Amino acid sequence: MTKISDIERRRYMERAGRYNKAIEELLSREKETLSLICQDSGDPGMKRIALADDMLNLASNYIILNGISLAVLGIKNEEALNEARKSIYKCIIYLERVVSNYVDAPFSEYKEKLAGIAAMDAAARYLLVRKIGLAIQLLKEAYGDNFKWKRSFVELEGRFAAVTKNIMDLKKAVGNTDPRSPEYEPTVYHLRLIKKLLSQTADRYREKYELSTKNVEDFNMGIRFLSALRRLYSLLGPRDEVEMTKKKLDIWSAKLEADIKNSKTALTKKLRDEDDGGSGDEEEE
Repeated sequence: MTKISDIERRRYMERAGRYNKAIEELLSREKETLSLICQDSGDPGMKRIALADDMLNLASNYIILNGISLAVLGIKNEEALNEARKSIYKCIIYLERVVSNYVDAPFSEYKEKLAGIAAMDAAARYLLVRKIGLAIQLLKEAYGDNFKWKRSFVELEGRFAAVTKNIMDLKKAVGNTDPRSPEYEPTVYHLRLIKKLLSQTADRYREKYELSTKNVEDFNMGIRFLSALRRLYSLLGPRDEVEMTKKKLDIWSAKLEADIKNSKTALTKKLRDEDDGGSGDEEEE
């Protein structure tokens, strides 16, 4: 373990002071906002959007603390990184409370939830999800390739993909993809990001299943994200992507069904072999 001198510790505290102060202010504001939500009988949608944004700023400050620790002390600040991860999770949880956490559902099932953030234009929604993506990327880079939370990022990024999709008003998006729309540019960029995240998350859940867990629920999650992507293509196009995604979805579904069948067959054989072995032992006795 690296020994830290008093001079290094003092230098770290001097450089970290302003960021620790910012963290205290953000945590205090979070409590105040949550208190206001409890007291207010109106729709808390925009207040929770503000909370989500604050949590991203909180995560940024924790990531900076880790950077200062590396520069001054030569070690990672694991506590700060863990708090940054928690802050990003809280950001996404606050957004889920507003726009839902549905992965593969018709827009009609959650469109009413967006009424509380109607004042938030397409550019603001896109900017928020871009900030979340950047925070996640910076945190992953801070952790490095070998860290114990690596697999948990599949779930975090999946939840991020879901809220990135759900925060968009898909009814308005149909009209906003017209180049004459004043919200054309942020809508198009947001849609590109949604499609990228849904496809990427589907692949990562499939990879997690194949290379790590062999848990069919992981493969099922991958299929759900792929199905959500097909649903989006069906609504907004292009048509050739609908067919390509459908073919991929059919292949994945068939693969999962075959794996489940093979797993059941292997388990049945194992139990039969164990029963046969047990019977043989009893006869010998």
